[in-house]
Amino acid sequence: MARKEYWLISTEHLSDRIWFQEEEDFVVAMNMVAVIALLVPVRVLCFVLMSNHVHFVLESSYEDAFEFICKFKQFYSRYVSKKYGQKKMLRRNDVDILQLGLKPESLERAIAYVLMNPVAANICTFPSQYPWGCGSVFFNQNHSTGKTIGSLSERGRYRIFHCNATLPPSYELTPEGFVSPLNYIPIRFVENLFQTPKRFSYFLMNSSKAKSRLEKDPLPSFRDQTILAAIPDLCRTLFRKDSFDNLSSEERPEFFQQLRRRFSADVAQLARITGLEYSTVSRYLDAPSV
Repeated sequence: MARKEYWLISTEHLSDRIWFQEEEDFVVAMNMVAVIALLVPVRVLCFVLMSNHVHFVLESSYEDAFEFICKFKQFYSRYVSKKYGQKKMLRRNDVDILQLGLKPESLERAIAYVLMNPVAANICTFPSQYPWGCGSVFFNQNHSTGKTIGSLSERGRYRIFHCNATLPPSYELTPEGFVSPLNYIPIRFVENLFQTPKRFSYFLMNSSKAKSRLEKDPLPSFRDQTILAAIPDLCRTLFRKDSFDNLSSEERPEFFQQLRRRFSADVAQLARITGLEYSTVSRYLDAPSV
């Protein structure tokens, strides 16, 4: 019998754009995970979707792990191209596939690393509070699900999955409209791996992501999508312009300084939200405002 292999998949952190501009984009991507988990012979042990990158821990062969992330990027790129007109958005988004070795606890540490991403970003206090992943499914008896796939019409299924996907009719949807990870994550396997909720918490709190959070401002950060949605109103309020693209070079320093002041956003976040280079945003922030 072949030895089980485990892989940590991480996409490169995009610096000049984000994967998900609004909640619908996250919902679509969550459903794509469910679809691709059936198309490719893998077991998704955990995952998280962040604004400008994603992480997965898979049980599979290397070839299947590679096919899984390629399909995910391909499916989501197609959706972004149709919705926003952004062609080949993820073509330059590199992927790292790291095999988790035989060292004791390597799998536990990788899962904790993935789940703690939104906590490290100051988006939430605990992984269970972040909806765009599977942080809430482990050691949790209070799961909220809604209708099943089988209760949807063919048109309803297409509207949710953006493709003619065939999923088990017993799969349940969350109130937000995506397939609950409860349907395809091997929860019992992962919980048995950690053994107890206390040991699970130990790995979460001692992950590298948890330690990086201690070095940051403890106050919650504003999510990329929140700031992105506020930009048009800020442009109208400050400059009577409809969009950021219409701001003059003289107005942009004031715009970025206002964003930083109102949302406590750093240069990296402002760069990926607006699609500008880090050095350009830095120059605007340091320039005298109008």
